[in-house]
Amino acid sequence: MTPLDDFDGLDFEDRMATATFDVAGDAHIVVDGDACEGCTTKACVTVCPASLFVELSSGGVLFNYEQCFECGSCYLVCNEAGAITWRYPEGGKGVIVRRG
Repeated sequence: MTPLDDFDGLDFEDRMATATFDVAGDAHIVVDGDACEGCTTKACVTVCPASLFVELSSGGVLFNYEQCFECGSCYLVCNEAGAITWRYPEGGKGVIVRRG
């Protein structure tokens, strides 16, 4: 039996119901919304599975890290140098998934 066998048959929402978010005092992702103003794709807005990025009318981006899944997708798709700084959360913080 693998650790993921506990989740067999559960859809995404049910799996996420088993997760807790112990938010660190310092954000593990920092977004420079002003750097995003020149971006034409806003890929971070589209790729984020938690919908934590919002495009502003100014062309910038607003980001809320508290419910982040820590997948790093935003960092991987960003094409604006320096717009997103990503690091692992401090120990014991971030997403915690209960099993069984």
